[in-house]
Amino acid sequence: MNTWPASMATEPSSASLHQSAAALPAAYEMRTLCTGAEREEAAALVQDRQRWLSMRGLPVPARADISSMFRDSGAKPAGLFEDGLLLACMIPRREHDLGWGHGPCLFLDCVHTLPDHSDGVIRLITLWASDFAAQLGMPLVRAEALARRPLGVDPIASFLHRLADMGWDLRGAGSGQHDERVARLELTAEHRPGLNALISCRVHKPQSAADQRSIA
Repeated sequence: MNTWPASMATEPSSASLHQSAAALPAAYEMRTLCTGAEREEAAALVQDRQRWLSMRGLPVPARADISSMFRDSGAKPAGLFEDGLLLACMIPRREHDLGWGHGPCLFLDCVHTLPDHSDGVIRLITLWASDFAAQLGMPLVRAEALARRPLGVDPIASFLHRLADMGWDLRGAGSGQHDERVARLELTAEHRPGLNALISCRVHKPQSAADQRSIA
């Protein structure tokens, strides 16, 4: 977690989407970024977030192409919106072996939030991800947060404490999916009836990293 002119697209078929139905419009919407304009907006958010982190001496991904991942329609990035404003973006994936942890999970890759909106947005993502994983039949959500030092003294230590208060379990530190040192995070999936009144969901069923490579 690093929160630590449009092209036209046809509307995805209902069969390819997980969609929450609510009697009244939800305050927030989590949806797959289906247009080029949405993916460009996400790439810009990633760059803004990384500049914000760098200015505060917080860990920033060493990879230079993180923002370009969000321009790739094959990656099926997702975004959290409030009244059309993009608050966060990520790449949800279905994984069976991350190299740490056991069993299948919903993996939230490359999570980035709008600068100065981190805690509230991460709480919304936590609620959504826990419910979404449960509806997909996955027992866990996993994510990674960049960490350069021992976790007790790392600049993100206070952020990790806040994640723990939100229900995330810290599973130690080690090499992450992008070959950088990370804090490993795990969240139990949980059905949350009525959540669609707060967060509507129009996210494609996630692929695995292997699926995405085969498409590319």
